[in-house]
Amino acid sequence: MIRCVIFDLGQVIVPFEIERGYRAFAQVCPHSPEELRCRVLSTGLVPRFERGEIEPRDFVERICSALDLKVTYDEFCRLWSSIFLPETLVPEALVAGIRSRRRTLLLSNTNAIHFEMIRENYPIIRHFDGCILSHEVKAMKPAPEIYRAAIASAGCRPEEIFFIDDIAEYVEAARREGIDAVQFHGREQLEQELSARGIDW
Repeated sequence: MIRCVIFDLGQVIVPFEIERGYRAFAQVCPHSPEELRCRVLSTGLVPRFERGEIEPRDFVERICSALDLKVTYDEFCRLWSSIFLPETLVPEALVAGIRSRRRTLLLSNTNAIHFEMIRENYPIIRHFDGCILSHEVKAMKPAPEIYRAAIASAGCRPEEIFFIDDIAEYVEAARREGIDAVQFHGREQLEQELSARGIDW
């Protein structure tokens, strides 16, 4: 029996478009979105930030230097978080309904700036009993450590956990830890997977 349901965040709960962020930054600095993408990637800072190896203000200072960007910390955070779209991919009622019957967790590769913005702007987040976040556990999917942290938070055996993620590689990594995991392809498919496991909402 499934005792805990774990959701990925980006592209499962909250949709995002990375290019929106580069276009937003391009409006306030002298480089094109394509050039900005290359500059950000060349720093290697984003994975380190998402593993919690860099503090937010240090990250912002270093990225601003790489992009020739002169904005305040708060303005950077607004631009950096502009990738997220307003409507969630699954309804709040679905997560709330699952939580009324089973433990619900969020498992995400994310960073401190993005998650603060998500928590403030998406009420659906309040329906999770806990969040396993890469920048807090110092490990990113598909590393086994982040799944083991999720299993510990679930408080049950791996086979009693159902996990949904949009990236096939992360689904496979979860399965290697014994978790019942499937790739997300939309709300209707998710509801079918839940029903197949006797999970009501």
